[in-house]
Amino acid sequence: MTTQDLSSLRHAQATVTARVASFEPYLYALLRIIFAVVLLTHGLPKALRSSHGSMADPMAASINLIQNVMGLPFAAQLAFLVMLLETVGAIMLAMGLGTRLVALLIAIQMLAISYALGPTWPWIDRGIEFPVLMGFLALYIVARGGGAYSLDSRQR
Repeated sequence: MTTQDLSSLRHAQATVTARVASFEPYLYALLRIIFAVVLLTHGLPKALRSSHGSMADPMAASINLIQNVMGLPFAAQLAFLVMLLETVGAIMLAMGLGTRLVALLIAIQMLAISYALGPTWPWIDRGIEFPVLMGFLALYIVARGGGAYSLDSRQR
């Protein structure tokens, strides 16, 4: 490979990188919205007291987890706050409103869920891989904020 070939390759790489980078604000907004929708799919069944996957009553399961596994008082009230975070918080996150605060609360929730479930991974029923991934995505959103396509960016 000649010096001219390397120069052409570097130029082509820089061009592709610049074009891909121009999509970054859209891709980040899409990441934030999809994250919120995934969270909402866990909050709505709690709010509507409808089944979700193998859980007949996710709200009752949340109360049980908080009270009997984590040993925390006010389990029903805490489960209600979890439901609010997973519904109202998810909608706020999708819109990019209060993004950093909502994402921080989600990260804390995911840490608590991971702790409560213990060190289990995908080969064991209800492993912590999902809350660990959601927690790290939430931390990324905390660090990044709402992005260019958010209501937060319009409030500046």
